[in-house]
Amino acid sequence: MVIGFSGNRGMATGEIKSPEVGIDTPTTLDGNSDSIPRKKLGIYFIESDDRRTAFGRGYTGGTTPVNIHGKPIADLSKTGGWIAAFFIFGNEMAERMAYFGLSVNMVAFMFYVMHRPFSSSSNAVNIFLGISQASSILGGFLADAYLGRYWTIAIFTTIYLAGLTGITLCATMGIFVPNQDKCDQLSLLLGNCEPAKRWQMIYLNTVLYVTGFGAAGIRPCVSSFGADQFDERSKDYKSHLDRFFNFFYLSVTIGAIVAFTAVVYIQMKHGWGSAFGSLAIAMGISNMAFFIGTPMYRHRLPGGSPLTRVAQVLVAAFRKRKASFCSSELIGLYEVPGKQSAIQGSGKIAHTDDFRWLDKAALQLKEDGADPSPWRLCTVTQVEEVKILLKLISIPACTIMINLILTEYLTLSVQQAYTLNTHMGHLKLPVTCMPVFPGLSIFLILSLYYSVLVPLSRRITGHPHGASQLQRIGIGLAISILSVACAGIFERYRRNYAIEHGYELTFLTPMPNLTAYWLLIQYCLIGIAEVFCIVGLLEFLYEEAPDAMKSIGSAYAALAGGLGCFAATLLNSIIKSVTGNEAKGQPSWLSQNINTGRFDYFYFLLTILSLINMCAFLYAAHRYKYRAAPKFDIVKQNLANNKRNTPSAVVI
Repeated sequence: MVIGFSGNRGMATGEIKSPEVGIDTPTTLDGNSDSIPRKKLGIYFIESDDRRTAFGRGYTGGTTPVNIHGKPIADLSKTGGWIAAFFIFGNEMAERMAYFGLSVNMVAFMFYVMHRPFSSSSNAVNIFLGISQASSILGGFLADAYLGRYWTIAIFTTIYLAGLTGITLCATMGIFVPNQDKCDQLSLLLGNCEPAKRWQMIYLNTVLYVTGFGAAGIRPCVSSFGADQFDERSKDYKSHLDRFFNFFYLSVTIGAIVAFTAVVYIQMKHGWGSAFGSLAIAMGISNMAFFIGTPMYRHRLPGGSPLTRVAQVLVAAFRKRKASFCSSELIGLYEVPGKQSAIQGSGKIAHTDDFRWLDKAALQLKEDGADPSPWRLCTVTQVEEVKILLKLISIPACTIMINLILTEYLTLSVQQAYTLNTHMGHLKLPVTCMPVFPGLSIFLILSLYYSVLVPLSRRITGHPHGASQLQRIGIGLAISILSVACAGIFERYRRNYAIEHGYELTFLTPMPNLTAYWLLIQYCLIGIAEVFCIVGLLEFLYEEAPDAMKSIGSAYAALAGGLGCFAATLLNSIIKSVTGNEAKGQPSWLSQNINTGRFDYFYFLLTILSLINMCAFLYAAHRYKYRAAPKFDIVKQNLANNKRNTPSAVVI
């Protein structure tokens, strides 16, 4: 897919050269205003020999991996690689198992045990899921700034385990739940069961949010920490990274499948305490496995507070907002000498022409003196970090919609399944197991991805990996539109069938002649969409994020997931208030009685919103420029430019 054109960019896209390697850099500019305004700022790249680091540390080896003590690893062959990655996969599998186990069981637990209305239970869980994902930016910040990814995972996975233990106690000890006597299904529907006491709900919400807080610290770090285990200087690095993110999401899928099957089975056979206890036990085992792998891990040094660096760039750019690029006082754009940057754990980043107003933070003027404050003068690498963070926002923002759909499916599709026949031969599948089918479709797609899909798509696109990261995200968004459209079509058929056959008021009674396995169409499509979109997004964010902000980059994906949960809750509230009228006895589209509601209208609304979102993504992808083009693209581009000095297409 062609997203833009690039001509001869000169030094603007080249490597930052140092005086150490024989490149003469200018120390003054003649202030010739005839050519300066139109020239790319990269030609004014200078490097100072007297720059102190912003954090009082010496220069580091860029992204050189270190051991747990912060010392360079003498023999990389004894650390990292796939063996270390598999220890990390285990931690993510248990975390996802707990996450999905709570998401599918907590709504039912609040409804059946805590006697909360179904709608408020669903909204409460959606808010919990949203907060646990949106607050991942905090975990990413701590990892990149102070703790490093390993210690962030170690601390927050322990918090996660404490939260799961608290939930298990709530489900096990009668003191934490209301009286269950004389509370049958009819009493639940009529709201006649004894409600949970205020302090009981406070306890449940507290341990639930402790669990969410633990997840927020783990989620942005696990994928980045796993990717850190591979040597970026290896010729197979790109291939290893591509496969890593697919296997990583495969571990996520296995955790989800176990949550939707084994945990649901344990709940049905042995009760809520055993179900939540199994999640705590799995988390405890994964924690031990993670710590056992400690000697094998490769680490990246935290680069100091990224928020401080961002603030320094913004303040410096504001203070020099009136400075001119053609001023006689201008010395040049500022950078430290050598191949290393002033930011611990980061290599240098080449200057770009995006967000030129931020370049003023790196404008070195004569008045800055020999030892300027980092709040007045920033390095080019520091400025480029901020540019990258700003450029990245548009892509994960376009995935909020698919996360909204995934959130809606967790509740709406289950409500649909309650009205359908879930028998598979002589086996009756529990309704809460229905979300396992997207997981199975994801498992199948990931299993066939390299053997079938990549060779096939390579013939179509010519891309060595079948499709670029942005192409995969776009494919996922397109398939999600198809999924939600199919959901609307089937829901209209299901509702009409229920009304025609006298099931309009008995919405919890399964219709024996209408199978729930029609839902597999929308389930499998959304599973395929998730593979392409979310896996592509994780890889995209890891590769494009600055070296010292990899965890924050990964947190963008979790933040999009959290905002999707919040958007789902907000959209549900708006739909209920706009389409329902209790005074006139008019049910809302999302009525608790699915047969009198209009879930089909809601699905069609999601389809329209998804189409609008797809247009926004295509625009954002068209404008986005990768930090570094793949080697095969660079070669093609250089060959073309050698033949003719004309713009050449950049393929994503």
